[in-house]
Amino acid sequence: MVHILLFASLAQQAGTQKVSISVDKSATVEEIRTMLQTQVGKLAGIEGALVALNEEYVELSDQVKDGDTVAFIPPVSGG
Repeated sequence: MVHILLFASLAQQAGTQKVSISVDKSATVEEIRTMLQTQVGKLAGIEGALVALNEEYVELSDQVKDGDTVAFIPPVSGG
């Protein structure tokens, strides 16, 4: 099971801040992102989101394994 944390607009679109996805083998962050959108629907802005794996920023090609936590953090702006 991979645990996914969503922040800001991504959490609003998904209707939740936490999602769990079952994986049979290791997958890349990019594959997890695709699985997430299959499960919760298209998330606008996820392509530009920073990604953290177990609280460290990573690239889309990094490997995710069972028990990991992946966080998608979209860019934010304020006024």
